[in-house]
Amino acid sequence: MIKMINMKITKKSNVGSLVASDYRLAEVFKKYNIDFCCNGNRTIEDACLQGGIDSPELVRELIAKEVAPDKGAIDYDKWPIDLLADHIEKNHHRYVTEKIPVIKSYLHRICKAHGDRHPELFKITELFDVTAGELAKHMKKEELILFPYIHHLAMAKDSGYKVNRPSFGSVESPVRMMNHEHDAEGERFRRIAQMCDNYAVPADGCNTYKVTFALLKEFEEDLHLHIHLESNILFPKAIEMEKSVAQDYSNAGL
Repeated sequence: MIKMINMKITKKSNVGSLVASDYRLAEVFKKYNIDFCCNGNRTIEDACLQGGIDSPELVRELIAKEVAPDKGAIDYDKWPIDLLADHIEKNHHRYVTEKIPVIKSYLHRICKAHGDRHPELFKITELFDVTAGELAKHMKKEELILFPYIHHLAMAKDSGYKVNRPSFGSVESPVRMMNHEHDAEGERFRRIAQMCDNYAVPADGCNTYKVTFALLKEFEEDLHLHIHLESNILFPKAIEMEKSVAQDYSNAGL
């Protein structure tokens, strides 16, 4: 099956919107080390200028990827927002919760065994420990405040009634906070990746060292998809849906 082109790709196209339209395009941006999740709100031209990349070549590769045979890529952009919120919580939140203690344990083991020769491991561990704590708080705010409201918006849309103003005023308020936290975690993991040369295991690295770096890389890749689904798809759709179901506030409570 050939995937139909959703939009004309040019150097003026928005990076995050392109990946939201077709997640397979993320492979091309990853190849050129272009951040499509935390820094997705910029044009291809701007991203190429910042990275010293040939924009015409990048555009050609993006077009080639979009018209290539679709081997079952998931089109999250078509999902209802309440389903997408559930997916994020049940898959990405659960993944983060399960993997954090495992990675922390491995990091402390390789710090003890290799820290004298690779002192950067201590800084990587420190950064990951901060990420672990911040992500736990971030996910809890989504699960207790933002996602329930997104479910409420979806129900209001389906039933045709208007929603009452939430205590936080508008969905844009928590979304703004969540995106700010996404930026912070994206930057923290960029620092981790830089410090370990993109998870390259040194010659004297043991099997535990290899496993640890493989887990860190997997964690970062999951985080990129996690942030992309929220910042580029779920949150913009929630903002637009709120405008359609809360344009006139009723007395209906949450």
